[in-house]
Amino acid sequence: MAGFLDEVAPLKATALAEFQAAADLPGLEQARVNSLGSHGRFTALMKQLGTLPKDEKPAAGKTINAAKLELEAALAARRVELELKAALPKEPTDFTLPGRRRLLGKLHPLTQITEDIVRSFRKIGFVVADGPEVEDEYHCFDALNTPADHPARDAQDTFYLAGPGGARQSSSLLRTHTSSVQIRVMKKQSPPVRIIVPGRVYRRDNADATHNPTFHQVEGLYVDRNVTVGDLKGTVEFVFKELMGPETRIRFRPHYFSYTEPSFEIDFSSALTRKMGKEWLEIAGCGMVHPQVFENVGYDPETWSGWAFGFGIERIAMIRYGINDIRLFYENDLRFLRQF
Repeated sequence: MAGFLDEVAPLKATALAEFQAAADLPGLEQARVNSLGSHGRFTALMKQLGTLPKDEKPAAGKTINAAKLELEAALAARRVELELKAALPKEPTDFTLPGRRRLLGKLHPLTQITEDIVRSFRKIGFVVADGPEVEDEYHCFDALNTPADHPARDAQDTFYLAGPGGARQSSSLLRTHTSSVQIRVMKKQSPPVRIIVPGRVYRRDNADATHNPTFHQVEGLYVDRNVTVGDLKGTVEFVFKELMGPETRIRFRPHYFSYTEPSFEIDFSSALTRKMGKEWLEIAGCGMVHPQVFENVGYDPETWSGWAFGFGIERIAMIRYGINDIRLFYENDLRFLRQF
């Protein structure tokens, strides 16, 4: 046993010297393999423990394990030193120079506008609802009192999804408005209902300065007992003053929508419209929910009344920021987006 243990100290010293002499991490790894690898010198010595008499094995094993732990600690310490050395710049660095700041990302202008809209509605007790962008004709049209012969249901105006063989799949389409979510919410929830529905919608428009086949819309729905047009007007005034400034004025013009009765177009006037050379500018559509819509979702129109209105988020952003081309929002040009 004496001869066996006499080999421990020289092998340990050799290994420690090789660790210290390693100039880089690959060199240190080679030194580790030479001593502690599966065919290393120190590993070979440990394998000889099996040849010792049984009564000598405990003492010999204790000595070898202590040496191995010392080598592993020295290896780890040297690895930290070499990793730090490798991380240092290869050329002299002037640490008195200003640091390189990381560019911070920003929310897209449409996201900023959407969050402002949501924040305004939440102040008066509305919650956000969401629904699928791939819809069916029932939720998008039928339940909203839009009959089959309505122009909005024409294949030239709506993106219908193709079925097997490329044929039109009449039951599936990309939603043309977020009103379909209002139907889904009312069918699941009993009144009162107070929601807003921001989201992406699709219409077969040719892209130009004011139209895009994909855009964003937000709609509001309020259902309760004894809801009136006055409640609608008050809500609209509050929201648009929040978005466009406290001096904003609102006016309603009679209009027609199949899912509201009476229906109105909303115009607004503010410093923003006057900057565009117009006193009044159309901004949204609204009205009292049609009794037929309530019957379609199982609400009693004799008990419940409500209003709904919707507008395009891009239009709000274009007016607020003075943008004259809707396509700029989708081109991902950082020179444009960094302004917001």
